[in-house]
Amino acid sequence: MREYPSAPLVGVGAIIVDGERVLLVRRGHAPALGKWSIPGGLVDVGETVEAAVRREVAEECGLELHLHGLVGVVDRIVRDGAGRVQYHYVLVDFLATPAGGTARPGSDARELCWAVPDALPGLDTTQGLEPMIRRALAMDAERRQREGVE
Repeated sequence: MREYPSAPLVGVGAIIVDGERVLLVRRGHAPALGKWSIPGGLVDVGETVEAAVRREVAEECGLELHLHGLVGVVDRIVRDGAGRVQYHYVLVDFLATPAGGTARPGSDARELCWAVPDALPGLDTTQGLEPMIRRALAMDAERRQREGVE
């Protein structure tokens, strides 16, 4: 039960980087309906977070991923008008690069776009998205430097 859960739900997200661009999805369901965010979804019982992020991105965007580490963990708590917790997610976000497939909207994504960080302030994004993306881009730059990738 996503609304009014008895315990927080664990979700995963992928900050998929291609050079200086990141893949964004426009959410197709509540919470955050219509907002731009990173692709992801809930972890199934018995599934690792890494397997969950790969599955969710394949379903939502049609991409296979190379995972490059944990970017951060975010609490997403949404209260209703009476102050009760309507949604509570603990979101585990990973740095990723495309490994195959073609980016296309599916399942929960209304549409996709590749965006540079400077474009984020002009988009209706989920709370805290820009700092997480900037952290991921810095991590990716360090990774590419270590690995000698152009």
